[in-house]
Amino acid sequence: MHTSSVPGPQPRWGRPPWTIDFRAQPLPFPAGADFVVVGGGFSGLSAAVWLRRLDPQKSVILLEAGGIGAGSSGHTGGTALAESSAGDLPGLGDVLAGYSAILRELEISADLHLPGAWELGRTGGLPHSRISWQDSGRLRAVNEVPGGTVDPGKVLSGLARAAERAGAQIFENAAAEDIAITADNGARPLRLSIAGSRSLGAGQVLFASNAQSLELSGFAGHATPKLTLALATQPLAPAQLKALGLASGKPFYTVDFPYLWGRLLPNGGVIFGSGLVDVENWRELAGINLASGDAAKIMARLESRVHKLHPVLHDVGITHRWGGPMAIGEDWTPIFRRHPRTDRAVILGAYSGHGVALSVYLGRWAAESLLARRPLPNWNES
Repeated sequence: MHTSSVPGPQPRWGRPPWTIDFRAQPLPFPAGADFVVVGGGFSGLSAAVWLRRLDPQKSVILLEAGGIGAGSSGHTGGTALAESSAGDLPGLGDVLAGYSAILRELEISADLHLPGAWELGRTGGLPHSRISWQDSGRLRAVNEVPGGTVDPGKVLSGLARAAERAGAQIFENAAAEDIAITADNGARPLRLSIAGSRSLGAGQVLFASNAQSLELSGFAGHATPKLTLALATQPLAPAQLKALGLASGKPFYTVDFPYLWGRLLPNGGVIFGSGLVDVENWRELAGINLASGDAAKIMARLESRVHKLHPVLHDVGITHRWGGPMAIGEDWTPIFRRHPRTDRAVILGAYSGHGVALSVYLGRWAAESLLARRPLPNWNES
């Protein structure tokens, strides 16, 4: 038995500029299902949708410890990038094309915009980019790569509604705490213990809780939890965005240090993100408060950097400050494999900050693997 406690929504992490307008329909708690998905973020919701769409005869239950999007997915920056943090992994395919196709097929309108992305550096520069910022040297665009932006709140809400329409049962405020696995790995179902003295049988399980419940999911020792920070500015005028070099709507991230990433918002505001709050144990994430301690200091440094980047930003107002949990995998590689204790469970996550598009894309792959329609990748083989 592995015991863990998964925190629910954390207002201490601040409020990102997204709205998740979904709440699960109240349902009687069932005895079990063919498939149980643990985690109501991008990966888990995507998997739940596709399990039902690909095999409507199978029952699917999704468990979320807080509300939908309470963890990493609801506190991201909404930058959609190709590949993974470890690059183009064997068999990965075209992430952005697959992501776009999923949103279209599920009829999710999420302000997806894929104009490309800027890679920024402190040496060199592209002559056709207007980005020229002061940040430990002159920061300029040095490369263009595939990418773009999306509204994470609309993606989460859309995936959750698609899952319900497909017949998946979603339970919020239902933290999975323990898993009992039969010694012979035979036909008897797995047994999940749920907060509130409930339990649930499962033929197969997908653990998609990312930076949280690392022991339960099998991530312990293979992923490092952090809290990453971001802020959003007040809307800027078109002339100001042009002066910043952001009028094209391309998101950006640095390829050298100190790290900085960001994107344009539909209202003309700009998101900037940087900084990681360290924790010894993932359970400490729930207690982080942006108004105090290391998180407050890191956020203050980020805000100071933003004001100094360019004259346009010198007195810009800050409308949102927030943090989000993330899991960093070994060698920056996502964790996508069978659970270390049972072949009847798959674990998926640790996108190392690269999961906005990748998590939805791999959620479908996970569903196909659980249904024995597609093999798992070998990215995590030692």
